[in-house]
Amino acid sequence: MTNTEDKDYTKVELDREDKGSKARQLLGMKGASQAKSIWQIRLQLMKPITWIPLIWGVVCGAASSGGYVWGFEDFMMALTCMLMSGPLLAGYTQTINDFYDRDIDAINEPYRPIPSGAISVPQVVAQILILLFAGIGVAYGLDVWAGHEFPILTCLAIGGSFISYIYSAPPLKLKQNGWLGNYALGSSYIALPWWAGHALFGELNWTVVILTLVYSMAGLGIAVVNDFKSVEGDRTLGLKSLPVMFGVTTAAWICVIMIDVFQIAMGGYLIYLGQNLYATILLLLVIPQITFQDMYFLRDPLKNDVKYQASAQPFLVLGMLVMGLALGHSTI
Repeated sequence: MTNTEDKDYTKVELDREDKGSKARQLLGMKGASQAKSIWQIRLQLMKPITWIPLIWGVVCGAASSGGYVWGFEDFMMALTCMLMSGPLLAGYTQTINDFYDRDIDAINEPYRPIPSGAISVPQVVAQILILLFAGIGVAYGLDVWAGHEFPILTCLAIGGSFISYIYSAPPLKLKQNGWLGNYALGSSYIALPWWAGHALFGELNWTVVILTLVYSMAGLGIAVVNDFKSVEGDRTLGLKSLPVMFGVTTAAWICVIMIDVFQIAMGGYLIYLGQNLYATILLLLVIPQITFQDMYFLRDPLKNDVKYQASAQPFLVLGMLVMGLALGHSTI
């Protein structure tokens, strides 16, 4: 290869890395570049990559309700519920988490907007309040739209926002406790949006509430995956994440066992309901999940956390939809 070709190849690789870094910045992922636009910075604080599971949770809840009808009005109601759960309330959750984690981020991810000084504290506080009240306002609007006598979506939005606050903020700061904090996070990403989607198109009942809280134990495992990238800062600041308490290898095993066991348990419950086809599909989805866990995550959790999330977790979220469809076709 000539010197000119060498330079061209290097330039292409650098351009590709730069584009990838900018994309990670916009999505709020690790390894991001620093943005200059205040709106890009605000978006980075809201971590759009984290909206996806909550938006998906609304879809699963709508499916489990058995009351969603394919039509313009129901579709727009579902989209509005996704807006509430994802960009607004998940955006609020991520922004307030970054606000209270600015000391940890200064160690683990100094390029983040707050520790880097790219955005001021008053600007961050304003963003937190706007997202919070917008999310609750949209929830109330959905209650009115759906004709609810009791404002259940408003209550879910307020309750979820309170959990987000005590998860991140002292004195409780649930995230300081690896078990409690990760379960709070997992249930917020699985159960809460599921309840919202179900309540919007049907009547939320205790069976669905309990099932999704059990399913959220798999979400606890997913939440643990996010702890591996911040082991150094957590250890320095005394946060008891599972990788800090048990070590990286043991925590990785705890993580995958939680994910697989509770998904298998949901498959068993579907067999109990007589939903054998859905149960079979759900259990088959565990196989590629375990395969990617062995290929990537268990071999090097610190290096392969993002690669594992991209390869294995789609099978978990597909399993959630299968569970939702099965419940929607059952008599519970």
